[in-house]
Amino acid sequence: MTKPIRKAVFPVGGLGTRFLPATKAMPKEMLPVVDKPIIQYAVEEARAAGVEEFIFVTGRGKSAMEDHFDISYELEATLAARGKTEALEEVRRWMPPEGAVSYVRQQAPLGLGHAVYCARNLVGDEPFIVVLPDDVIMADTPCLKQMVEARRPEGGNMVATMEVPQEHTSRYGVISPGESQGRMTEIKGLVEKPDPAKAPSRLAVIGRYILEPEVFEHLERRETGAGGEIQLTDALARMIGNKPFDGYRFEGKRFDCGDKIGFLHATVAFALAREDMAGSFTPILKDIVSKL
Repeated sequence: MTKPIRKAVFPVGGLGTRFLPATKAMPKEMLPVVDKPIIQYAVEEARAAGVEEFIFVTGRGKSAMEDHFDISYELEATLAARGKTEALEEVRRWMPPEGAVSYVRQQAPLGLGHAVYCARNLVGDEPFIVVLPDDVIMADTPCLKQMVEARRPEGGNMVATMEVPQEHTSRYGVISPGESQGRMTEIKGLVEKPDPAKAPSRLAVIGRYILEPEVFEHLERRETGAGGEIQLTDALARMIGNKPFDGYRFEGKRFDCGDKIGFLHATVAFALAREDMAGSFTPILKDIVSKL
């Protein structure tokens, strides 16, 4: 039986240039979808999957995230004094317990594989999760919880997958599929951002991973791939055949919040899914659409 999955790595060192000037002084991960920052959706999803330790791989200018996952004594005291118990409970409800959050710096932007490698000493010798917060997923059962429950008893690597249009395969890591059973597909190969004409399938890797610690041995080689960066996909491809490796087609809707249109799509979708907002927001949205 494999070790339980207790740790999650969040690579959050990027500059967020697509959202300038908003991200000049604020991390893109702190941009709110309705009333929660993107990073909070990721942390809550990991927590629902049983994660106990949250490892942030950060860069310069990310202190707002550290403050977000810390106690704000002044705010809590003010809310308590004013009798705003619901707001106080909302602030406290999603906070990780003491000592559960740690931070490590990625000193240079050398790619996703390098960011994950920076967390090696905090992860140690156990399986772990990697979450890319830009991928916000709306699902009845959180995506990572689906993956943890579907994982083979003997362990192995697993990535979340979804079908994409053929012409979009050049934006993703794409799998060469083997046998499929239900939502699980055996992975025979992985290609990072292939030419659409040469893509092995339309099954793309989405920003949720369950990885064995052996991945660090491959990342330590610091071999560069697409874009001249150290690609996580390339390290995973070298592990194929050593241990089980599966793609999991999750139930839910994924929004690319690293893109302005995807971010706006997520904001509208999450607002419409809220009982306290849908009734008021729907007529506004209909009015805007009717005037196009």
